Amino acid sequence: MLNLAYPWLLLLALLPLLIGLKRRISARVEAPVIPIGHWLQDLPGVSKSGSAVPRWQTLLLTIAWLLLVVALARPQHVGEAVNVPVTGRDLLLAVDISPSMDEQDMVLNGRSINRLQAVKRVVSDFIDQRSGDRLGLLLFGSQPYIQAPLSFDHKTIQTLLEEAGIGMAGRATAIGDAMGLAVKRLRDRPQEQRVVILLTDGANTAGEVTPDKATEIAKAAGVRFYTIGIGAESMVQGGLLGSRRINPSRDLDEALLTRIAEQTGGRFFRARSLPELEMIYESINQLETIELEGQRYRPVRELYVWPVGSAVALWAMLQLLRLRANGRKEVVRV
Repeated sequence: MLNLAYPWLLLLALLPLLIGLKRRISARVEAPVIPIGHWLQDLPGVSKSGSAVPRWQTLLLTIAWLLLVVALARPQHVGEAVNVPVTGRDLLLAVDISPSMDEQDMVLNGRSINRLQAVKRVVSDFIDQRSGDRLGLLLFGSQPYIQAPLSFDHKTIQTLLEEAGIGMAGRATAIGDAMGLAVKRLRDRPQEQRVVILLTDGANTAGEVTPDKATEIAKAAGVRFYTIGIGAESMVQGGLLGSRRINPSRDLDEALLTRIAEQTGGRFFRARSLPELEMIYESINQLETIELEGQRYRPVRELYVWPVGSAVALWAMLQLLRLRANGRKEVVRV
């Protein structure tokens, strides 16, 4: 339906009449009709001589003024009510940036990339899909730290993830401490919204809190952990004595990650390649999609551009007609 955002501004349509009335009273002119054309004489391009303003000029200027008044009132087209669901998740992304994440066992378009590069690519797409959630970024190595607190500013989180460098948090892997910090950040949030996605390529080799103790704390606090173990299981490595096949994920503690996920109500995923990592984050995206009662709103399309454009067109047409009329007068005088 059509609607006016500021309908009271339509009272401005009476302004020319009020100006004309004021001039009439001040001049004490006894006339049965208010000369509506008088208020237009102060406008640029309008004759200020004592000659009467042609009626067609008065009509065009009056219509232009009314169109501008309508534009000021902001005409709008209001559509049908739409229900917009929201997810309302508080989701913390915990990413391992220890030196082992520099292992180049991931492949993108036929080119080898390291594990952290693969994570940045996939997690960035995952962040784009979580428009209704508050996201946070936790990076860990020997020490965990919050790189980005929970917020709806997903663009900043993507930027901070992209700027994360291998070894920035130390050379070891403190999974237990990372879990403890994540629980601390989420424990005050509603229970059904406490979710952590923890990605690592190794085992717990540092820290003050053991992963099992951190798991107990997370379970008591109602924080759900999805754990991801990243790294290929086989790759060819060149050496002085020739090439040999190795397992670059020999240090990955799958049993620990499985135990963490199962005891906190989450799931463990194994990412051996970039496509597998993409599928894992897509699976988590589906598992953690929950629609709460959304907000209803009506889409609004602004229409003020049409009366403004019409008023400008009328004014331009009036100026052209006046120029032609003045030109003819000059020819007659000559």
